[in-house]
Amino acid sequence: MVDLSPALRRLLQENGFVLVRRGKGDHEIWRNEATGRQTVVDGKIKSRHTANAALKQAGLPKSF
Repeated sequence: MVDLSPALRRLLQENGFVLVRRGKGDHEIWRNEATGRQTVVDGKIKSRHTANAALKQAGLPKSF
């Protein structure tokens, strides 16, 4: 299976999100100051559904 985390991080950065801090385990907290939206990104996302859920939480359209 493919790890979707790098592509998800790239999409978040392109849309104004910045890494705020590390979470528990291998999770990261990303935030967009302009919109006030925040999302959690797992270190290794194998499911496109999980990746799309993170995008939905960030207010972005599905990409996977």
